[in-house]
Amino acid sequence: MNSLKTPYFVINKDFLDEELHKLKNALQRSWGNYIVGYSYKTNAFPWVIKYFRDNGCYAEVVSDDEYELAKSVGADKLIYNGIAKSKETFFEAVRNHSIVNIDAEYEINWLAELEPNNYEVGIRVNFDLESKCPGQTQCGEDGERFGFCYENGELKRAIDKIEEKGVKVVGLHLHKSSKTRMPDIYRAIAETAVEISEKYGLKLKYVDIGGGFFGGLSSKPQFPEYFDMVAGILKQCFDPEETALIVEPGMALIGAAVDYYTSVVDVKRTTRNTFIVTDGSRTQIDPLMTKSSYFKEIVRIGSEPRQVFERQIVSGFTCMEHDRLFELSNELEILTNDQIVYHKVGAYTMCLSPLFIKWFPAVYVKEGEHIIKARDRWTVAEYKSRCIGDKEK
Repeated sequence: MNSLKTPYFVINKDFLDEELHKLKNALQRSWGNYIVGYSYKTNAFPWVIKYFRDNGCYAEVVSDDEYELAKSVGADKLIYNGIAKSKETFFEAVRNHSIVNIDAEYEINWLAELEPNNYEVGIRVNFDLESKCPGQTQCGEDGERFGFCYENGELKRAIDKIEEKGVKVVGLHLHKSSKTRMPDIYRAIAETAVEISEKYGLKLKYVDIGGGFFGGLSSKPQFPEYFDMVAGILKQCFDPEETALIVEPGMALIGAAVDYYTSVVDVKRTTRNTFIVTDGSRTQIDPLMTKSSYFKEIVRIGSEPRQVFERQIVSGFTCMEHDRLFELSNELEILTNDQIVYHKVGAYTMCLSPLFIKWFPAVYVKEGEHIIKARDRWTVAEYKSRCIGDKEK
């Protein structure tokens, strides 16, 4: 790895294999009839989505662009969610009997334009998770905007309106975004699925509990803890032979499987601090700049003696002063050509990073002792490839 030019990402295929195997084993043991939909929005890097396609996972997409991307890599099993569907791809997905979860009023209206053909859809449920799991939801007291509200009757109205158009509602999609990712969230999801199905007399072909699970961290809840609990609740109402359990992991699978390698290019000493400047950036592993810590490893190159510095601030290559990744207190100094490796950075990074100052870095895949390149570092050619009226004279 030392011979590769930094910065670059490395996808650890062996680890990815192991985590996907654990996920499938847990689902098989707890429910049996399951579907894994890999969340494209978490990391839609082409090698990654092909990997999950080849391993039997559905493509879970939330826009017409992601839908077309899935088709381009030969993914023929799709879950179409979200509020960014186009009318054309929506019709295509419904007609192809993909799993389509209605999430907007205009989608219901679109159904009226379909020819009668015993079509089936699912529906996104908005329910008050904050009241069931206080302090654990991302939006808190403000609530969430996705789906049709169960408590105020909007969900029942939407189901009735869909079925009035001759389309059957056969699935509930209950994905929730939480701050904690704890099992309590999925207990509430499962209980709500049972309550809705019994109250409205729904005969469901699937219950989709979404994603948001922990993965790749031994200190956090493991897959069996989530799925055994969910299965125990769902079996009060659903038969695994008739109703599939759908999960949509992204972070739980790809998050811990990717590393980011950077090198120290300069050391600046001021009257206030010692700044370690790297060829990596916070923008490439924390695009929203919300993280307070990282899984990291400092590789000190060479055997020369080093001083202990009271404070060192590791920063990125951009011109933004807040492009600072972490601080070291009372540790051996870091010198030019040392490396800093960030672990578990596969979620919301490689495809969310901005094209700011420097373009996308190279990506490699590591399997055993073998390393292959999955993407060259972008150059000006890639950046300008779709521009109009800018051809060289």
